[in-house]
Parts: sequence; C-alpha cells; structure tokens
Amino acid sequence: MVKALNELMDFIEQHLTEELLDSEITKITGLSAHHFKRMFSYMSGMTLHTYIRNRRFSIANEKLVHGSSVTEIAYLYGYQSVEGFSRAFRDWSGHLPSEVMKNHIQKSFPRFTFYIDIKGGTSMEFKLEEKEAFQIVGVSKRVPIQFEGVNEEILELAKSITEQQRAHMHELGNLYPHRALNVSFNFDDGHLEEEGYLTHMIGFATTREIKYDDVEVISIPKSLWAIFPNTGPFPSTLQETMARTYAEWLPSSGYALQDLPSISFSKIETGYDNVYSEVWVPVKVREEPES
Repeated sequence: MVKALNELMDFIEQHLTEELLDSEITKITGLSAHHFKRMFSYMSGMTLHTYIRNRRFSIANEKLVHGSSVTEIAYLYGYQSVEGFSRAFRDWSGHLPSEVMKNHIQKSFPRFTFYIDIKGGTSMEFKLEEKEAFQIVGVSKRVPIQFEGVNEEILELAKSITEQQRAHMHELGNLYPHRALNVSFNFDDGHLEEEGYLTHMIGFATTREIKYDDVEVISIPKSLWAIFPNTGPFPSTLQETMARTYAEWLPSSGYALQDLPSISFSKIETGYDNVYSEVWVPVKVREEPES
C-alpha cells in the first residue's frame, strides 16, 4: 500500500496542472476515491485537495522567482483571471506574486513521501469479525464534525432521548454489546477538514421487528468488520484509536473501507479515566491495482 501511495504522489507531481480524477486515484491505489481521501487526511493531517493546492503554489513560487509571468502561471494552474490567482496566492504565501518576483521571496511546500514509521512500539489490538445483517434502532441528529474533545451537539442528542424511546431501544436491542452505539454516517463534503456536518445516531443493534414509530431505523448489510478495543481516558483514547485506525493500520492492512456507517461504543461506568471502548470499521479485502 505504501508503494501505491508513493506512486500516486509521483502521478500528482507529473500532472500538477491537471485535475486529479477519482478514477486515477482508484486505478493507482486500488481504493475508492472517497476512502482514499479519508485515509490520506488521517495520515497527513490535511485533505488531498489542500495538499495538491499547496504543491501548485509551491511550484508557482519557484517559477515566479525564476522569471515566469503571473499571467502564464495563473492560466497554467486553471485560474480564469490573474486577479483570482493573485488573491489565492497571497492567501497561501502572505505575498502578492509581484512581491515574490521583485524580492525573490521563497516559500516552499515539499512533496509527500510515505514510508512505514514504527512509533514507540505501540501495537494496535484488533480482530476481524463477519457480522450478519442487522439494524440499528435509535434517534439521530445532524451534528457538526469534530475530531477531538466532547461534541456538545451529541450530548444534546443524548439528553433529548425520552424515557419511552429509551425503553423501546433497550427492549429491541438484542445484539452485542447490548448497550448504546454511536453511529456516524452521511458526512458532508468538508468532513476531512473538520468542516460541515454528519448524521449521528445513538441506538441499539437489533434483529427484531421494529414495532414502534418513535424511533428511527437504519439497516446494516452483512459485512466484515475490523474491531479495535481500547481502554483509557474518554474520549481522547477512543478518538486516538479512530485516527490511528485510518492513519496507521489501514494503509498496511490489506483491507479497504466499505461505504457503511462507522460504529463505536463505550462502557462509562465509574468515571472517564479508564473507559473501555470499541471502534468498528467496515472493511473488505483490498483489490490490488492492475499493473
């Protein structure tokens, strides 16, 4: 997988003046574009779009220092006007193109190279489990995307659950872990930059007939899941596990994400200092790109 990541970085460098097609991402990495972009964000700390933008401006800066005209560069990178390019370049570098040309101001953003980095000998415990089709019954809400800390909107969702809804969910929940699940899906386009919203459901896993109309239902098809148990301060340990799953485990695992909701649960019983949680990641065996 690391080889495929670096092949994509090479491809991007060779086609910086062109739009990167989702089909090229899939062809080179063997992953769907959506899942690759999500993984890239976790690994690099920025979106693929931001990375390409930074590389374009870095090369543009070099060209300006070496005498290329602003007009030439603006149209080379797809801007419809010199003014539009100049504003975007100033936002990136802090200087107008004319200032860079006059004063030979240098700002660079190096290309990425991926490699396996073993950090501190910290292993990740996980198991693979195929689960039959099931449903999740609960309540949901559109909430802002937040990578770290307590999401206040999710707390409000939890507080909004009525006693009747709670009783119905407990009655219907006949599957492990027999407790509330946190289920996230329908992410906005800006979710990799911690922007926009997602749909968050608090509910129970069930195979029973849903006979109540005060709860919502989503169906999860039969799938393979990578399950990551973790114990530590809540919610930081849970959130770190989620990030490491995409940034460290997935690239070298031989598996790819499936387009299904992400699921987690936590056993908060005696405070927040030592909470047991599990992260469920829907996966499938990754198909290697054709050579």
